[in-house]
Amino acid sequence: WAQWLLDHVFHFNWFPIYGSSSDGAGDWPLHRWLADRLWHFVLPVFCLTYASFSIMSRYARAGMIEVVRQDYIRTARAYGFAERTIVYRYALRNSLIPQITILGSLLPGMIAGSVIIESIFSVNGMGQLFYDSIMSRDYSLVMGLFTFTALLTLLGMILSDILYALVDPRIVFK
Repeated sequence: WAQWLLDHVFHFNWFPIYGSSSDGAGDWPLHRWLADRLWHFVLPVFCLTYASFSIMSRYARAGMIEVVRQDYIRTARAYGFAERTIVYRYALRNSLIPQITILGSLLPGMIAGSVIIESIFSVNGMGQLFYDSIMSRDYSLVMGLFTFTALLTLLGMILSDILYALVDPRIVFK
């Protein structure tokens, strides 16, 4: 009975657990091929971003709790603004600054986590290429991948700076 329960009830076969496309997908029309690729990448992307999502949600909660306790929020409540206005207009924008800081460093950090995810789901990608180039001592490829990771880090920092200026009008680039 327990084996039947495991085989038929708790065996979810919703997403494929390996590979990046189905057999014969190269002959399919573009829309079907793209849907198949997206279907194969649901679990790897979920596993790769789940930890980042939990970190970001913790920072969002802590930032919002800290901002809601500030004096200007109490003043806005005393003026009689609606709670929705207070949260979205005043508190949310000020609580986003620590999250933006973390967001800039998550972009290059995903390559490091992708080595494990790519080997679990048998998907070829940057992480596996990085690992294979280190193991085969292909120094030019390793340097190229380090350069690409450095560019991703710079892109994350620039993106963070631009988002700072959008969120907080006091921040101005000179």
